[in-house]
Amino acid sequence: MSNPISAPQGEQPAGTLGPQQRALAWERLGAEQFDVVVIGGGVVGSGCALDAATRGLKVALVEARDLASGTSSRSSKMFHGGLRYLEQLEFGLVREALYERELSLTRLAPHLVKPLPFLFPLTKRWWERPYIAAGIFLYDRLGGAKSVPAQKHLTRAGALRLSPGLKRSSLIGGIRYYDTVVDDARHTMTVARTAAHYGAVVRCSTQVVALLREGDRVIGVRVRDSEDGSITEVRGHVVVNATGVWTDEIQALSKQRGRFQVRASKGYTWWCPGTGLSATSR
Repeated sequence: MSNPISAPQGEQPAGTLGPQQRALAWERLGAEQFDVVVIGGGVVGSGCALDAATRGLKVALVEARDLASGTSSRSSKMFHGGLRYLEQLEFGLVREALYERELSLTRLAPHLVKPLPFLFPLTKRWWERPYIAAGIFLYDRLGGAKSVPAQKHLTRAGALRLSPGLKRSSLIGGIRYYDTVVDDARHTMTVARTAAHYGAVVRCSTQVVALLREGDRVIGVRVRDSEDGSITEVRGHVVVNATGVWTDEIQALSKQRGRFQVRASKGYTWWCPGTGLSATSR
């Protein structure tokens, strides 16, 4: 495989996703045989492309709209292990997520991932403080937390100093702990650009309109340029459907019922200015 880092004089370096690269990518999509064709430019699709490209495989990634234009730019904006999963005894899941959080914060994307303080108000006497504190302690230990501050116990007055808007009549104290916040769209774009840096052909505004079949196998995709309507075929030994909530739409192109169906779900994370809560901490 050619060196993905350097580029001939006068050409854009690999990993640059601009107009010049876009035209070249279209030519390559129709002319080359790929090992892996990834449909979807969200964080999952971009991650698949990066993983395959760094293993020496020839990769193409096509996205109907823009990178991170779907769920990957509409997340909770957090990298976290899921404190609530400890109650469900999902220790392996929490450990893995916190390990990835630590890597992202310290090595992979420290410019995009930052510590985020949380205040857990306490309203139950005797049992709630040790119960919650034990959970947060385990949470920190599972992740080997080295790059975020440890939990801090607060008196009632201390909690009110951080968030004066808390209901005073039931408040007995609080615990401050840390997770991390991330620019999710920019992170996804960084992953996709890194995949391109390692040789993947990445192209946006490139919609899959049909699956290419050979017997029972899918051997590629037919794509349309959303800007000028051009059509070309992209062939690959493996086709990865990483389109998230649009998975069933791509599956329908095969005219066969897939083994799995996607049930769309929606989650809410509320963000509001600290001034609206009379708070200095989240």
